[in-house]
Amino acid sequence: MSKAQFDLFAGQGELLPAEPVSYRPDPDKVRIKLLRLLDEARAAEALPWDRKTARYWQTVFPQMANWLPEDEANQLRLDFRSEMERLDKAA
Repeated sequence: MSKAQFDLFAGQGELLPAEPVSYRPDPDKVRIKLLRLLDEARAAEALPWDRKTARYWQTVFPQMANWLPEDEANQLRLDFRSEMERLDKAA
């Protein structure tokens, strides 16, 4: 048996990137998405999503805001939370 046959990872190093790939969302795209969600909530008289989707956005919206400047993120979180409370009362 040759060394290459014995070594299961022989030659695999060339397939891996030289540096780890980092994913950083584009703050402009994040902002657009969050503002669209907030506009949808503001325009609604009742919860515009089913309960499962609403819970999802209540979790994900604040996390997505982390990619924005702190002051802007805090304001968007506050606005979204206020809208969700308003819609919850309307139900």
